[in-house]
Amino acid sequence: MKVSKAQVQENRARIVAMAAMLFRERGYDGVGVAELMAAAGLTHGGFYKHFKSKADLMAEAAAEGLAQSAANTAELDVVAFVNQYLSRQHRDAPGVGCTMAALCGDAARQPESIKAIFAAGIERQLAVLETHQNVDEDAKKHARAMMIETMAQAVGAIVLSRACPDDSPLADEILEICRARILGQYEQENEMKKSSE
Repeated sequence: MKVSKAQVQENRARIVAMAAMLFRERGYDGVGVAELMAAAGLTHGGFYKHFKSKADLMAEAAAEGLAQSAANTAELDVVAFVNQYLSRQHRDAPGVGCTMAALCGDAARQPESIKAIFAAGIERQLAVLETHQNVDEDAKKHARAMMIETMAQAVGAIVLSRACPDDSPLADEILEICRARILGQYEQENEMKKSSE
């Protein structure tokens, strides 16, 4: 039976979405092609009609996941982003959470093409967060540095928290301390701005 172009596109999108979720949950090496295709409701043999290799799917799934992460935070200011990102809910749901926190460690060991996708995704996330910063041209460099620091600390906190057992008090302590420190830094910045006006 011949499959329509629309059905082929739908199947491919379903594979990419499932891969993005499973890779975030288990890493690139933790998911095989046969398992992935079964989870997408398709046969293993159909994989190579859509992708040349698992690496091609990894690249497309990373791009999809990173775009999704940026879209999910597009309406949030920095305070809302930090509160949402450094929450137990985000920590406990890697399959639907941030691709950076779930896969940056894996991406560091992948080919340059996947690293380039991550770099573009990180830039996109920074740009999304920077849109909520009301700063003049002179302050843009400082604001970007703060965004990079915030993202690095937030991603690192999620990674460290997830490395702890789920019922570990340390898992929550890491999130709480990092959230308080980041928000305290922004509060301090805002106070300094107000006092200089």
